[in-house]
Amino acid sequence: LLGESGGGSVPAGGSLTLSCAAAGRGFSEAAMGWFRQVPGKQRSFVATISNLGATPFYADSVKGRFTISRDNSKNTLYLQMNNLNPEDTAVYYCAARRVATIGVRASLYDFWGQGIQVTVSS
Repeated sequence: LLGESGGGSVPAGGSLTLSCAAAGRGFSEAAMGWFRQVPGKQRSFVATISNLGATPFYADSVKGRFTISRDNSKNTLYLQMNNLNPEDTAVYYCAARRVATIGVRASLYDFWGQGIQVTVSS
């Protein structure tokens, strides 16, 4: 079970940090990812990280502005988002794989959070 928090509304140029708390066992064996979705479009990849926090990988659109990280002792995944722009407005989802290696396709993920809204105003 995954649950996102930390969303909200910010002006362009602002920052937010999303958290994703994982319940149950196995978090430290699972690669994790962040995706986002706007109405009428498919869910798109944002960032992913392997089970021990190595090999973070980002979508080009967020590279240099977003940072994915995790704390396995707290069963929590994070997404630090800086220099936000209106194009970042979306519902953000965290997701978990049953394996340790990263993935960029949504179809590779086995578990999903309920999503949280991020709105960036111009």
